[in-house]
Amino acid sequence: MTSAVFDVEAPLTLEEEAPKTLGVLDQGAFWANLGVSLLGFSGALFLLDPLGGKPLTFTGAIVAAVVGSLIGTAMVGLAAIPGARTGQPAMVLLRGLFGARLSYAPTVLNIIQLLGWGAFELWVIATGAQAIFGSAVPYAVWVIAAGLLTIALTIRPLGALRLLRRYVTIGVIISMVWLSVALFSRGPSLGAGSWDSFAPAVDYVIALSVSWVPLAADYARHSRSSGGAFAGVVGGYTIAQVACLALGIAALALVGNDADKVWEPFVAAPLGAFFFGVLVLREVDQSFANVYSTSISIQNFAPRVDRRIISVAIGVLTIAIALFADVNSYGAFLSVIGAVFVPMFAVLAVDYFLLGGAARWNTAENAPVRWLTVPPWILGFAAYWVVTVTPTVGWWDGAWARVRDAIGFAHQPWMNAALAAFVVSALAMLAAGSLARLSGPRSVRRGG
Repeated sequence: MTSAVFDVEAPLTLEEEAPKTLGVLDQGAFWANLGVSLLGFSGALFLLDPLGGKPLTFTGAIVAAVVGSLIGTAMVGLAAIPGARTGQPAMVLLRGLFGARLSYAPTVLNIIQLLGWGAFELWVIATGAQAIFGSAVPYAVWVIAAGLLTIALTIRPLGALRLLRRYVTIGVIISMVWLSVALFSRGPSLGAGSWDSFAPAVDYVIALSVSWVPLAADYARHSRSSGGAFAGVVGGYTIAQVACLALGIAALALVGNDADKVWEPFVAAPLGAFFFGVLVLREVDQSFANVYSTSISIQNFAPRVDRRIISVAIGVLTIAIALFADVNSYGAFLSVIGAVFVPMFAVLAVDYFLLGGAARWNTAENAPVRWLTVPPWILGFAAYWVVTVTPTVGWWDGAWARVRDAIGFAHQPWMNAALAAFVVSALAMLAAGSLARLSGPRSVRRGG
């Protein structure tokens, strides 16, 4: 690769063409790093016992992690393909699904969730650093330092991805192997348990993965091929996430399933502080992805505004939120994400891959509204909450419990909310597509 190609960067506005410089290794390394998260270590408790009081066996939890990761990353990988083919970021692609004006609704939801995730990541970096160095350096200092580094990475995002592939990924692999040997050699008591919570555990892992669906095209738009984009997501993220969750289960077993102490075994291991520090520093790629994609999402509203200006503003806002962040509702947050974006992806996948959308995808600023895609999305959202039994917020859960009673629905252990939402939205979109064909051809102006 020549230095000229190496120095190519992401465009500053949506009016500029996206360069195709990322190979499968660049993307695989990027998604593998995203699959390893310090939040994933403590979040392994939601995998192990998603219903509270009905823990899975260790084998059941790992199988759920593999199944959920493959399903979720397949969705993310397929969502990346339109970005690779069109060169457009994720929220701009939604103009082709909903029309320009209706695309603003999921764009706002995406911005809200990305701001939340960005703040969570700064929180976890700061608390991870304090787990190593103690409280001598105030939490706010770590948040601000991590936030400033995050902003710096968003200025040259393609350079950040190449940096991850060349250096960071190797350090993460070594750290994960070292810490795995250190923790599992202590013989953690993985307990008995059952398989009763298998379906909710799969839901949780799907939600972990599918939360990246509305970001995938932001990076795949720079891929040299759609196949490379898909392989990078599925291969890199699945392997890393399963390894992260397995290590999290081992750490939790050593601290009596106390999520507040999950990092203690890492720091206490031989050279643990150093290798755990590598993972803490690597967490910046998560905050980078969230802040950068927030900026690109905002460009769906303001396509001619320099993304660097937006990134700085969003980075500062994320720092401010992180100073007051609370992760107590982490599990509920993931459930909401899954309920929103799984059915939306199902509608997009059916329309783009099965109903000929790839040939007529309209990403222009004046793309006409497509109302027929909205009901399938809403139906899938409702199906998710009818089927899920994972607790979130009391009044919300109670409302859907009354809906189940009204329609005579009885949840079965084998039922999976994410898959139910996907199937309902996909079938509804197929029906909507048939109606659209019956109404005759639409006049479409394609956008760049």
